[in-house]
Amino acid sequence: MTEPLRVGFAGTPEFARAALAAIADAGHTVALVLTQPDRPAGRGMKLQASAVKVEALARGLPVLQPRGLRLDGRFAEDAAAAQAALAQARLDVLVVAAYGLILPQWALTCALHGALNIHASLLPRWRGAAPIQRAIEAGDAETGITLMQMDAGLDTGPMLLARRLPIGATDNAASLHDRLAVLGAQLVVEGLPLWVSGRLPAQPQPTAGISYAAKIDKAEAAIDWRLPAALIERRVRAFDPFPGANFELAGQAVKLWRARIGQAPTAALAPGRCILPEPGRLQVACGDGVLELLELQRMGGRRVAVADFLRGQAVGPGTQLPLPASP
Repeated sequence: MTEPLRVGFAGTPEFARAALAAIADAGHTVALVLTQPDRPAGRGMKLQASAVKVEALARGLPVLQPRGLRLDGRFAEDAAAAQAALAQARLDVLVVAAYGLILPQWALTCALHGALNIHASLLPRWRGAAPIQRAIEAGDAETGITLMQMDAGLDTGPMLLARRLPIGATDNAASLHDRLAVLGAQLVVEGLPLWVSGRLPAQPQPTAGISYAAKIDKAEAAIDWRLPAALIERRVRAFDPFPGANFELAGQAVKLWRARIGQAPTAALAPGRCILPEPGRLQVACGDGVLELLELQRMGGRRVAVADFLRGQAVGPGTQLPLPASP
């Protein structure tokens, strides 16, 4: 073990929690943790602490939850308090992972060795908010973790370390997230002592291959059966667990959690037309190919296999599923 560092940490969800735990377990002093304010969640919409806050409090670490970090913004008072706390913490380095707030210049330079970000893609591919989901949706064969030095741009800083991870044919956003969280935690623990000792050269990101992972919009989850079956199947996996791909059946919303490419019929069918090749199976014609539905969920119900879903559900050969309005 190298000499312990004084680390500041900024993160919010489970992906970040894994990194925080690894940094603390490695023997570093986590002097201050920044995380998003508690948010209402669940059926009762009660205030719920972030995964990072829960981990930090369990370890007795100081936590700050500013609503904003801009000194000239709406939450300038919160930003000023955060700036003072970070300065008082005398940090060697600030580690950021899925924090959810843009760090202004003062935050990027608050630590002796700057700010490092754990990003869930192989930069410069999939800069932005939803790299895990967009990699699955695009059909990428692999993704990974990039440890980067932060600058004022959106995931544009120099790269320090990267590790690749294959994307499996059945990976969804949840399963890929969990594997990337473990990899990100390992990489930051490996990279921190190398970075502060000057043994980790920063490499500028390539100018070719840049892509942006836009935040997932709930409207994207409405299945358009006019799209190719292969793309819809990838979106089903990319939007699991949030927001969940969905379609309308008999006037009710149904979520589709698992699907696979089906065998195309001999005769062309209109997109959204149901096919029942045998009892307990349901396929839907798409703009290109056929999608076989495997796991469904009625509103207010639980996820069930399609055979269980079809019991008592009036779906027959030729049933036409509604198509969403064209964008």
